[in-house]
Amino acid sequence: MSRATTVKEISIPAIDIKRVTFKIIGDTPLIMHAWDEKTRRRMLEVMIGEPINKIRDFKDPVREFIYSMYWLEGAPVDNPTEEGFENAIKNGKAKFGFPSVGFKASAVSAGYRAIVTKDKVSMYGAFHIDGEFVKINGIPRMREDMVRVANGAPDIRYRGEFPDWSADITVKYNAGVVTEKQVANLFNLGGFACGVGEWRTEKGGSFGMYHVG
Repeated sequence: MSRATTVKEISIPAIDIKRVTFKIIGDTPLIMHAWDEKTRRRMLEVMIGEPINKIRDFKDPVREFIYSMYWLEGAPVDNPTEEGFENAIKNGKAKFGFPSVGFKASAVSAGYRAIVTKDKVSMYGAFHIDGEFVKINGIPRMREDMVRVANGAPDIRYRGEFPDWSADITVKYNAGVVTEKQVANLFNLGGFACGVGEWRTEKGGSFGMYHVG
């Protein structure tokens, strides 16, 4: 005698992708932290065991400042000097960005810490920011900071800082998981509790804070 088999139907709701653009307004200065080509090359030499030139290069503050930023367009690669930078700003070709994953991470992390979301994984899949970089509106200036490197020795770092900045962030989100208002609230939490860039609030600093305008 054959036994009847019960088939349980699994209902999977259709994905509902929507898109919204938020205006992000900086509340505290944004400090850039891109790795320049020279630093990346030296790191690779160490990893693959190639000999490293033991002679330390003279520090070039302006060059270090220029390459600390994420250039979308107009980087003065042929003339990384103060003159080259000023020309890029004056002729309007200089366009800067910041990794979009930084903004997403700040929103997800802040939501999790505030117990707004049950876990980070579900939120990472609930919304995405368009593009690898978010365009930063504003004019950077050079800042000088005393730091300590891995061996504890003091060093001076020159980085780009945007004292006044904003960004337009386009977000795709699954409306079946989160609402537009919830996504906006996550970014507001992220801007206040975590921030982006160097010395951000998440790392004990006070820089890189923002809100949704």
